Amino acid sequence: MDKFTRKTSFEQWFSPLNLILMEELVKTHQLNYYTKKLYMASFMKLLLYAQLHETESLRALSDAVFSDDLQRATGVESISFSQLGRRINTIPTDFFQTIFLDLVAQIHQKTDFQKRRKITTPLKIIDSSTLPLNLTNHKWAEFRKTKSGVKLHLRLVFMEKGLSYPDQAVLTNAIEHDKLQLEVLMDDKECLYVFDRGYLDYERFDRMTDDGYFFVTRLRKNAVIRVLETFSLPEDSNVLSDEMVVIGSTQSRSENVFRLLKLLDTKGNELSLLTNRFDLSADEIAEIYKSRWAIELFFKWMKQHLNIKKFYGHSEQAVHNQVYIAMIVYCLNVLAQLNTNSDRSYLQISRYLKAALWKSAHIWLRKIQGKSVP
Repeated sequence: MDKFTRKTSFEQWFSPLNLILMEELVKTHQLNYYTKKLYMASFMKLLLYAQLHETESLRALSDAVFSDDLQRATGVESISFSQLGRRINTIPTDFFQTIFLDLVAQIHQKTDFQKRRKITTPLKIIDSSTLPLNLTNHKWAEFRKTKSGVKLHLRLVFMEKGLSYPDQAVLTNAIEHDKLQLEVLMDDKECLYVFDRGYLDYERFDRMTDDGYFFVTRLRKNAVIRVLETFSLPEDSNVLSDEMVVIGSTQSRSENVFRLLKLLDTKGNELSLLTNRFDLSADEIAEIYKSRWAIELFFKWMKQHLNIKKFYGHSEQAVHNQVYIAMIVYCLNVLAQLNTNSDRSYLQISRYLKAALWKSAHIWLRKIQGKSVP
């Protein structure tokens, strides 16, 4: 990013958005046809602003347009909440999903993802989080008798120092089982995947192993196993046991052999880890599984600091669109950090941005770079 620019901090922050790609998507989906006022470029800026300020409703966003600064940024002098509602309910989710994936590609490039994968095996974490919805307004989102919900199935690229970022997502009704999305989220044989017990499927583990995919997961305590060989451990190892096993009962036993490790978590509870990697040490496998908490932290951050607690629309499209907008905001914060080589957290970057939203961009940039503002 340039140290000095005439852009506002808000404009500088969303500048990674690919305007050419957006224009192509607008033409493909005919999103500006019959539009007199709320063009997609303006609507996108309004949605980003709403996420930054955790605006709870479209009515509140409509009132926010009273701001002269927001009017200048969006080119919209006034807009009704009903117009905003029609827009978010009718835009195909593919529009926001494509923008999200383009930002992910930029993050890959900034972090030299392709170069890193030649040096070491990239670590990708898979998990899901349920976003509860009101049953009365979202009957399409099947979950339980008393509530509705959608489930965000996510794949997170793990990096050190809290720099992890999402690179693939699937949205389903909350009633859908996690393991149904596992093969969708595993598409790169040069990565190592980490996931929890919700994805247990012995037949799928066999297929994944046969197809050349590597994983580390957690095994249930009541799993039926047969030990074929016990490996020795270093005296200073934190792992309790390291064994070669087959899993499952005689009626449905795995065809491949796997590696079973037992260790204690921070609370003293015993964990059983299953993997098809035999070339790493037991302690390395244990450390890899610990990285799974990065995705828990991501979900926690997303629910606390992004606006996905209250949804602007009742339709499936509107809910999915808002989730993707939230992830777009997260990716923009990641790129702000990468582009400035900042050691600020994403939360700090976002807070400084809100404080300097309409000020010259160089003020915000210097702040997140840790430099004094002249």
